[in-house]
Amino acid sequence: MSKEPKEIHEVFDRKLVKLHRDRAVGELSNFEFLFCEVARMLTDRLSDIRRRFPVALDVGCHTGQMAKILKNLSKIDTTLQCDLSERMVRQTSGLRFAADEEFLPVGNGMLDLLISCLSLHWVNDLPGCLIQMRQALKEDGLFLAALFGGETLKELRQSLITAETQIVGGAGPRVSPFADIQDGGALLQRAGFALPVVDTDLLTVSYENPLKLMHDLRGMGEQMSAHTRQKTFTRRDVLFRAAEIYQTTYGDADGRIPATFEVITLTAWAPSTNQPQPLMRGSGHLSLADALNPK
Repeated sequence: MSKEPKEIHEVFDRKLVKLHRDRAVGELSNFEFLFCEVARMLTDRLSDIRRRFPVALDVGCHTGQMAKILKNLSKIDTTLQCDLSERMVRQTSGLRFAADEEFLPVGNGMLDLLISCLSLHWVNDLPGCLIQMRQALKEDGLFLAALFGGETLKELRQSLITAETQIVGGAGPRVSPFADIQDGGALLQRAGFALPVVDTDLLTVSYENPLKLMHDLRGMGEQMSAHTRQKTFTRRDVLFRAAEIYQTTYGDADGRIPATFEVITLTAWAPSTNQPQPLMRGSGHLSLADALNPK
């Protein structure tokens, strides 16, 4: 008797992720600064790689921030774009289509470059998603992605937890869970990528007050979308107490507050026989002991 396939535990409500993006489309140009900044960071990394990429796909393209910056990079011939939100895709130009990152409609070995800017942190089955992306790449194709990491919005998270504990005697999740950098390399290797590199950058954004930060998160379409979220609106007394705690704990002399965004960057290649390979175990001619203790 065949066993039932193991169900993937869903952390995020993907319908809600799409809804948040749909609602953010109209005014996203007023809130896209983080998407643009990270797109520039990814483009800088791509500029350092000495090769051409005939066909690239931007997965989770929002309204085209990544593609606009990639236009200045002559090493890409054709850039395709896709996003979970059809409304966002319609705001882009060129070759584009609506698609769920978890069910990527791209044939095997079709792409030279797959890039993603601040979208994959909303994926439930990230290992499965990475496997699909590796399969979509040609041999020696490049995967380059940035997603929010666990330090993101740590100030807001702690302020909400403290306020809710003080007022209602307990705290529920108010900020979505994010990936951990320690897991990045293992996930890339598990997906079958070669030469994985994972690193992190901390971006600190200064805001007038915590309520302006929350307003901007909504404008970006980056609100809490986990299944474990509280289904009712945050009580006003909790919200204002959290803002007060945030301001008191983290505010500077000018009354402004910082918001931390951790950006984890994943770089890896689809396997190819012409890539550098490690030497076979035991093939070395120099003893480690001799190297560490030269005479």
